[in-house]
Amino acid sequence: MELRLYDTLSKEKRPFVPLDPVNVRMYVCGPTVYDFAHIGNARPVIVFDVLFRLLRHVYGDKHVTYVRNITDVDDKINARAARDFPALPLNDAIRKVTEETERQFHADVDALGCLRPTVEPRATEHIAEMRAIIEKLIAGGHAYVEQDHVLFSVASDPRYGTLARRSLDEMMAGARIDVAPYKRDGMDFVLWKPSKPGEPSWPSPGGIKVEGRPGWHVECSAMSWKHLGEQFDIHGGGIDLVFPHHENELAQTCCAFHRDRMANVWMHNGFLQVEGEKMSKSLGNFVTIRELREGWAGYAWPGDALRFAMLGTHYRQPIDWTAKALDEAHKTLWRWYGDIEGVQAASNVADDVLAPLADDLNTSGMIAALHALHKAGRLAEMRAALAFLGFSCDLPSLQRKPVTAELRTSEASDQVQMQGTAAPSKQQIEQFISERTAARAAKNWKESDRIRDELAAMGVILKDGKDAEGKPVTTWEVAR
Repeated sequence: MELRLYDTLSKEKRPFVPLDPVNVRMYVCGPTVYDFAHIGNARPVIVFDVLFRLLRHVYGDKHVTYVRNITDVDDKINARAARDFPALPLNDAIRKVTEETERQFHADVDALGCLRPTVEPRATEHIAEMRAIIEKLIAGGHAYVEQDHVLFSVASDPRYGTLARRSLDEMMAGARIDVAPYKRDGMDFVLWKPSKPGEPSWPSPGGIKVEGRPGWHVECSAMSWKHLGEQFDIHGGGIDLVFPHHENELAQTCCAFHRDRMANVWMHNGFLQVEGEKMSKSLGNFVTIRELREGWAGYAWPGDALRFAMLGTHYRQPIDWTAKALDEAHKTLWRWYGDIEGVQAASNVADDVLAPLADDLNTSGMIAALHALHKAGRLAEMRAALAFLGFSCDLPSLQRKPVTAELRTSEASDQVQMQGTAAPSKQQIEQFISERTAARAAKNWKESDRIRDELAAMGVILKDGKDAEGKPVTTWEVAR
């Protein structure tokens, strides 16, 4: 079986040839641990878990190393720690925030059926490697010291921009450039900066006397170097990381180690929307993995359903996360799990399933192959394939739990019947929806959420979508 992967750098899909078949190496950018991971964060976790499983199948479990980092030093972490634990010294507060958030992240991605990476390094444990890379860049003329900062000189690297496929002018126009007096050029980026009082700090490189902390980009270069070497096989992450993060990683790593490549293949998953709109807190559609697991669109969803819904779209394409698609994913798995219950899994994974995965992780083709196995009654092979892909195949654990009281609709009455409590009439529900629509039009998201939550407490589930003309429309149903 030939594995073919799309490389963002060369813009082509080509056969994957590892640098060393007995030591296949992959690095994927992980979470910054200050808050619950959102559903967009789940996409690369699931995508590269599937790739990890496929690589292990092809090359052997012991011959694949998967590194996914944890960023535990960042301005957002500092701000969250100061907000949540004002009575504690900042460093103590930061430790509490990062440790708790890391536990939350692991619980969420474990529920999604994802394997733990081979190595999960924390940024703060790799300061020595960061300083070493920075010293190499300074010595090579690729970095300079100014006002207690160390900055990468973009002009020193003629290849800069090759990953994003944009010129310097285009990148400057499309990026939020930090204008600072210590920069020689607007595109230069920070490798190291002085710490503010109370912030985490370490001895600085470049002969700087004050203590400081690393910039974001150099952290990943240091951790990938430590655990995978100067050059490795695959670097993954979301499409939003191509510029500036991955572009900067590529530049500083290649310049520090005098290499023409950092990773042999760069892979990026596409953006995620929620119900046709960009996910944002201002739109009231920001959804975390934990919220999906504990209650969204009327149900606490099992991790298998979330995983299956995510894999329905090819990883490089944008995905629209909708309640309808999640419901369909759950129904499909429910039918399949019921049919394979008690069936002994086959000893091998069917080529029908592996073939589309080998073609640049064509998960939609893989799902079509699973449908074909089910239709043909090849249930033992189906169970083996689902287990290989990270699904539990356990019917009881697939139950989705309503987050409200159990409801039912009476055809003989205009009244929505709810066990144990008085329920609103259809006319009252429509009035609530009308008021919420007006609130959304006025961008009063707080009021919109209040009305939605009030209806949810009554057992009425709202579904936001768009009509044939693309106009917003809200429908409702009672929990089943």
